[in-house]
Amino acid sequence: MSEFSFTLIFTLPENGQNPEQWIEALGAQGCDDALVGVGVTGRIALNFIREASDAKLAVVSAIQDVKRIIPGTALVEVMPDLVGLTDIAELLGFSRQYIRKVMVSREAFPQPVHDGKTAIWHLEPVLRWMRETGVSKVPLPLVELSAVTRQCNLQRELASLDRNMQKQLGKL
Repeated sequence: MSEFSFTLIFTLPENGQNPEQWIEALGAQGCDDALVGVGVTGRIALNFIREASDAKLAVVSAIQDVKRIIPGTALVEVMPDLVGLTDIAELLGFSRQYIRKVMVSREAFPQPVHDGKTAIWHLEPVLRWMRETGVSKVPLPLVELSAVTRQCNLQRELASLDRNMQKQLGKL
């Protein structure tokens, strides 16, 4: 068994209930391994440290638990997935400057999914690359977790897309 640390963000059902009520219900019904926050109106965030045999089981069981306890909730995001240089540095215990140096000095550093004022990457390819190139001894459970969180977020996004357009674009 390994411990997996991840965050789930959900929308709350629009029934006018006080979101504080969910905190006690979550703790009593199987999510006592999460810190719960309701600071953003209409949202609930749960920072889990869940013990499981693998990352997929940890994340999927947590999502199922929350959906069972809070009917009508919808998953917004699973983290860590979309990250900047600072996020990568914090996760691995390096300085941002070191991660930036690694990024600019190596041609094969994974491409960002967004390259605007602040570049954003999916965490999984960055961790895999760092492991494979020997830049960092990234723990395998963290790599596995990043793969699961990425898949969850991509699946959620795909579910909201137009199927006909998906088929057309898939042929490109």
